[in-house]
Amino acid sequence: MTSVASPGRIERALIRLLMRPSTVVAVEALSPHFRLVDLAGDALKGVAWLPGQKLQIMLNGLRTARTYTPMCWDDRAGRTRLLAWSHGEGPGSQWTETVSQGDPCQFFGPRRSLDVSGLAGPLVLFGDETSFALAAALSQARDRALHLLFEVSDVQECEPVLRALGLGHAIMVERIADDCHLSVLEDRLRHLALDEVGFVLTGRAPAIQRMRRALKEIGIQSARIRTKAYWAPGKVGLD
Repeated sequence: MTSVASPGRIERALIRLLMRPSTVVAVEALSPHFRLVDLAGDALKGVAWLPGQKLQIMLNGLRTARTYTPMCWDDRAGRTRLLAWSHGEGPGSQWTETVSQGDPCQFFGPRRSLDVSGLAGPLVLFGDETSFALAAALSQARDRALHLLFEVSDVQECEPVLRALGLGHAIMVERIADDCHLSVLEDRLRHLALDEVGFVLTGRAPAIQRMRRALKEIGIQSARIRTKAYWAPGKVGLD
């Protein structure tokens, strides 16, 4: 089981007041760096949830938290599913690598992060590995066509992960340090820019900025675009 430092008395009181207690009831490795993590508990029952909302898992009392996008939420059974990605040596990656069935898990949420309900018609989702869970949540809603464009660190590893999530139709381009790979995704974005399409730009902040500029250059109005940066180089805890 995952080991963390014990919180103090005041911190324990705040955790009981603010957080939802749950238990890790299932962990499934999809690849060397991706794991499905199921959380369950009475505190998850009767909870209103929408695709795009987030929760923040406490990894060391109230001192360290990492944000995740639930892929689904069963409010009757009191169960949700996360996709955890290990991509470094920080506390989030450590949790991903060590989390086990039976571990307790305290989290805050779900709460608002990205709302796509105002976008009518088909959606184009741009993002990266941090966007896979959002893509799965939107795909499971099955209320509109969904086109997926991802920049990723390792296409070979991500392909079976996306297939396991039912997202095998996604277009992926491997990330290159100078961002020249983004020109391929810009072309795809322009190709999909039909009148009724909405655009959801997520993941890495600099990539979002570039995709947004590309859309503005072809006349896409801001009302048809939603953005959510999940991370930026050199920054921690962006969302």
